[in-house]
Amino acid sequence: MGAYLTFKKMITPLVIEIFFWILSVVAIIMGVIAIASGQGVNGAITGLVLIFLGPLMIRIWCELIILLFRVYDVLCEIRDKGKMV
Repeated sequence: MGAYLTFKKMITPLVIEIFFWILSVVAIIMGVIAIASGQGVNGAITGLVLIFLGPLMIRIWCELIILLFRVYDVLCEIRDKGKMV
């Protein structure tokens, strides 16, 4: 708990993972609604795009954000190894 209070342990990557799953479910539901709305071919295409590309684009966006935290973790490891010498 102390690591969280002193900001040595980040909680944002966990929040981003939860955010990814919520947004993916929302994208799939929106895709199903677009298909079921009965707006012809445009509704079906929009729905399929939302169902398949929505979660993929959300995943890429979340991975880019998490990448910043991973870089930070590696830099901290490099710094800590330098202190031991």
